[in-house]
Amino acid sequence: MAWLRTMKQRFGIAAPRVAIRAHVPWYWRWLGIASIGTLAAGAGWATYDFGIAFPGSREAGSETPSQLRQTIARQAHEIGELRARLARAERQLAMDNATHEDLARQVKALGVQNATLKEDLAFFHTLMPAGGGTRGIVVDRFRVQQDGLPGEYRYRLFLVQTGQRNEDFEGRLQFLVHFVENGTTRALTLPPESEREVRDYQLKFKFFQRIEGSFRLNADAVLKNVQLRVYQQGSRVPKLVHTVNAT
Repeated sequence: MAWLRTMKQRFGIAAPRVAIRAHVPWYWRWLGIASIGTLAAGAGWATYDFGIAFPGSREAGSETPSQLRQTIARQAHEIGELRARLARAERQLAMDNATHEDLARQVKALGVQNATLKEDLAFFHTLMPAGGGTRGIVVDRFRVQQDGLPGEYRYRLFLVQTGQRNEDFEGRLQFLVHFVENGTTRALTLPPESEREVRDYQLKFKFFQRIEGSFRLNADAVLKNVQLRVYQQGSRVPKLVHTVNAT
């Protein structure tokens, strides 16, 4: 029975365990170990490079609440300064625009004044010759034009005393406005006879007098012409009558 016990010890439950391994050459084992080591070294180097290139990613999480509050306060201060600079720039721009508009108005007014002065100079050269001649009153540059609103009109003219001017011309002027309203021709006297002593219509000059004024008609009225009458003081007969058509 000795052989039976020997067989049980070799092939039974109590038999020693046998491990079966595939045979791997030594050089393949060393190559695998070297590959794993290379991969580990490359991963470590890549992690180091990323930390150098992006330090914020390494430090952002390490900032304390106090540091974050300081950063926020600094950025809020910078934003406040930028807003203040923007407000100053906007105020300066508004001032520059206002100055530009004011200068434009002044240039326009000076242009109008210059044109008027040139017109007056030409007027003096043509209507005020030196020397003698018959004394009389002439009208120049008599214009009647519609003003800004419907029915509003403005007139402008010069009265000039010609010839010998030893004394002032004194008198008054009167306008007779002819217009059509509702198919009927009408006339408006400025000033009315009851108000003929109104200062705006009084005349007193030795060389010339500029006359400017305005009058109003109903919006649906159509102006035809304006007749100017110049009366010398103490006379009821006009010394000069001049008519101009509406433009």
